[in-house]
Amino acid sequence: MIYSLNGKIILTEPNTVVIECGGVGYKCLTTINTIRALPETGENTMLYTHMLVREDAVELCGFADKSELNCFRMLTSVSGVGAKVAIAILSVLTPEQVALAVSAGDSKMLTKASGVGNKLAQRITLELKDKVKTIIPSGKISQADIIPAAVPVEGNVSKAIEALAVLGYTPDEVTPFMTGIDPGLPVEKIIGETLKAIGKK
Repeated sequence: MIYSLNGKIILTEPNTVVIECGGVGYKCLTTINTIRALPETGENTMLYTHMLVREDAVELCGFADKSELNCFRMLTSVSGVGAKVAIAILSVLTPEQVALAVSAGDSKMLTKASGVGNKLAQRITLELKDKVKTIIPSGKISQADIIPAAVPVEGNVSKAIEALAVLGYTPDEVTPFMTGIDPGLPVEKIIGETLKAIGKK
């Protein structure tokens, strides 16, 4: 398994980037959002990767940050969602927006992506929301379940924790990174700030 690539960008195309590492160019499928975050061709960058192994091909998918990689893995765990569909979704929505859409049951948001119809969008929200329930069985966050207790778990913070569960994070994993984040911020902003803090660890 190739965990990441760190090297020079030698080519970028729609949904594709080639990174040269040690004289070898690695072609990665990627999202429009990752391509936008990359520096210019010829400069160095680092991508987190996921390897796809099929009978007829081996491909790499590359992402600018761990939250996008985690969201990609969650999306492709849904029956009927392959790498191309997951990349299409993450090209029009950020991981924060995907998490919010699933936690709110807003399947229409997912249909913005090419190749995602109403039925598939509904399946994604249903299957991923069921996975959230396995992380947070009650579907709700209680103060007693959270460590550290200093984080005020209410309102938008509670919604953010539930949405982050869509990306595979448990409450006790994310709450330490929420210290200092204004609980009055919009849910998407709280999610974004938390993911940034996690990424810096």
